[in-house]
Amino acid sequence: MDIQENIINKVANSGLMTLNLEDFYHQGERVIYDIKENLFHGLMLREKDFRAFIKEHDWAQYQDKNIAIICSADAIVPTWAYMLLANKMNPYANEVVFGGIDTLEAVLMTKALSKINPADYANERVVIKGCGDIDIPVSAYVEITNLLTPVVKSIMFGEPCSTVPVFKRKD
Repeated sequence: MDIQENIINKVANSGLMTLNLEDFYHQGERVIYDIKENLFHGLMLREKDFRAFIKEHDWAQYQDKNIAIICSADAIVPTWAYMLLANKMNPYANEVVFGGIDTLEAVLMTKALSKINPADYANERVVIKGCGDIDIPVSAYVEITNLLTPVVKSIMFGEPCSTVPVFKRKD
């Protein structure tokens, strides 16, 4: 006896639009630049020595990299030192931030998400994909929620087959 079953993909027919934040992840290398290496006796930055370093350092090594500038030492570092580093790295790097890797990831995602046109999601039921292979900062989920809430019918978190409701517009 030949029994033919019709399999219906309810998820595909649900009208849900899935948004995967991994698609916005910048693939470039992440680098921490610790200004601690430029300190005199690990305590303070000496302007003359630092300016000599700035002049002689090979800044091209930061080509296309994402750089987080930190100071891991409890030291006196004037603000202008960070500004000089950013100025020299900027022509080469994809991104330069002050702060650790978490700050860098948040800035990269915020910039990537700022390129989204919220109108593309107008009146849609959107699922923000919640798990994957890349660790997406929580700030990115907050940012995408802020961007889409004014225009979508609803926002859900998770997978289309198992979502957590986040927002539903009252009509």
